[in-house]
Amino acid sequence: MEFTVWGIVTALVVGLIVGALGRLVVPGRQNMPMWLHMVIGVGAALLGTVLARALGIATQTAGIDWAELAVQVVLAAIAVALVAGVGRRRAVSRY
Repeated sequence: MEFTVWGIVTALVVGLIVGALGRLVVPGRQNMPMWLHMVIGVGAALLGTVLARALGIATQTAGIDWAELAVQVVLAAIAVALVAGVGRRRAVSRY
């Protein structure tokens, strides 16, 4: 895999979209800043690409690889749910 400036910019843009989709997939309200969703999305996009290639479901096509994108969105949704759940447990409840 070759890392170019264009490849890194594309990965960041895809990560931002994956983070937004991950936020939409998780039901309920997440009390998280948008930048954290973006970071989760970029991480999920990178991990999803590695996982999809390891499982052999990623294809090297010129278009959109829907199976790889699905893996990335599922990973982002899981990460958003986990981080939002941790944030809820840390919140101070008022009596």
